[in-house]
Amino acid sequence: MRWPVVTYITGILLFALGLCMLPAALCAYLYDGGDFVPLILSGLFTTLSGAVAILSCRDTAFENISQREGMAIVAVGWTVVGIYGALPFYFSGAFPQFVDAFFESVSGFTTTGSSVLTSIETVPKGILFWRSLIQWLGGMGIIVLSLAILPFLGVGGMQLYKAEVPSPVPDKLKPRLSETASILWKVYALISVVEVVLLLFGGMSFYDALCHTFTTMPTGGFSTKNASVAGFNSTYIDVVIIVFMVLAGINFSLHYQMLRGKTLAFWQDAECRWFLIIVAGLSLVVSLDIHGSVYKSFGEAFRYGSFQVVSIITTTGYATADYELWPGLSQVLIFLCMFIGASAGSTGGGMKVVRVMLCMKYCYRELYTLIHPRAVSSIKLAGKAVSEDVMRSIIGFIAIYIGLFGVCSVLLAGMGVDFVTAFTAVGSCIGNIGPGFGLVGPAENFALIPSAGKWILIWCMLLGRLEIYTVIIFLVPEFWRK
Repeated sequence: MRWPVVTYITGILLFALGLCMLPAALCAYLYDGGDFVPLILSGLFTTLSGAVAILSCRDTAFENISQREGMAIVAVGWTVVGIYGALPFYFSGAFPQFVDAFFESVSGFTTTGSSVLTSIETVPKGILFWRSLIQWLGGMGIIVLSLAILPFLGVGGMQLYKAEVPSPVPDKLKPRLSETASILWKVYALISVVEVVLLLFGGMSFYDALCHTFTTMPTGGFSTKNASVAGFNSTYIDVVIIVFMVLAGINFSLHYQMLRGKTLAFWQDAECRWFLIIVAGLSLVVSLDIHGSVYKSFGEAFRYGSFQVVSIITTTGYATADYELWPGLSQVLIFLCMFIGASAGSTGGGMKVVRVMLCMKYCYRELYTLIHPRAVSSIKLAGKAVSEDVMRSIIGFIAIYIGLFGVCSVLLAGMGVDFVTAFTAVGSCIGNIGPGFGLVGPAENFALIPSAGKWILIWCMLLGRLEIYTVIIFLVPEFWRK
């Protein structure tokens, strides 16, 4: 393990992060909320720290980054960025304890959207802008963003891409990795601009439109309102955000194909097709379930039901209604949405639709083999056989995912947190969703979770964002052996 390589690239991330604090400082200056100085000081300190790390390791050879080094860069990079990203929160006094500031920062960068803020609208606008911006940066991944720059610095990046991209198999759009990263970010930025414009048409201020776009496209869910999107009380805004949450939950390589003229790209992709069917089906079932019992008209039921289903399955976490007041069927389906997640290659979290699909096919093949023990069958996706290596990785991922969910839930419950809150808080954080049930429901927040519990949930958020393996690999003794 060449730690100078890890330090150098982490320094690049910190330097870029410090520069990204300048727009938030400008916002603070324009709105004169008293948070200009904390943001400037945080930016200077972060940039200086990055510069020191870069200069101290500038003579290091960066050829052929190994898989271990790639994983270390991603895990260390995200953790350090989370720490430095918490500085504006802490220095401004918005969070009196550093663990709360760190929780909010990691929740932002991992696009989880879980918050410990009890009164969002009293927080200065510059800090809220920074809170939204870090979700936008974390959405496509700070590491992926850096891939467009690292080749010019003589640093290879495929190992970083494999560790960062939330997909079982990284999808390179171009032979050069920097070109792939550049394309992904251009598509991401283009869709973001379109959403800002449409939200402005809905009556949002430019500030609110920008902040909500920054948290919709990365499926993050931070809002500038205490009541989240419900604070705008607009059917038009609900529909716009639903559409863009769905777009953010689709593999971004398919957006690129659509822009290139492949109009049926979404439907021709097996995972995307199933994702859209699941979203439509669950939205309809939940809407029918709450029609009559909660909302008188079906139109109103469909508006709120579909919004919450899309918000949770894409792991965005916005709220327009308190689903804890809904019938049991709707609550169970929303809970299941936390585990299904969005598409691979999207900005969403969860286990991903493609993994769930292939796991179901694997289970069916096992049942088929019991009936026909001599039959030779393969698991196929889009007409192509899926290799046993990929299947083993997927089954292992799901097993570890559920195992960690169980262990962390037990640990949280051991701190005095009730059963429902413990299970859904961990499920929400490891799936990068935001709200859960109980004390962390859509009308509540994570402020009442004990400090030790917040550290566990911070770890869960990193686990979910970095696809489990990149984080827990550090716990394997063989990782540290030469």
